Amino acid sequence: MAKIAVDYKLCKKCGICAAFCPRKVYSFNALDGLKAAREKECVACEKCVIMCPDFAIRVIREKG
Repeated sequence: MAKIAVDYKLCKKCGICAAFCPRKVYSFNALDGLKAAREKECVACEKCVIMCPDFAIRVIREKG
């Protein structure tokens, strides 16, 4: 399992992270922006981190 940390000061609400997430972890809309709605489904593939043009996302792998 992983924790998702979003720096909302850097996030420009583009939705690229949500579009590339294979597990559909993120809920996104242009008004509210990004939310890790299904964080338990995250497999820490870090596609969101790689694709984010603003470097606003970190995936923290939990031990265990």
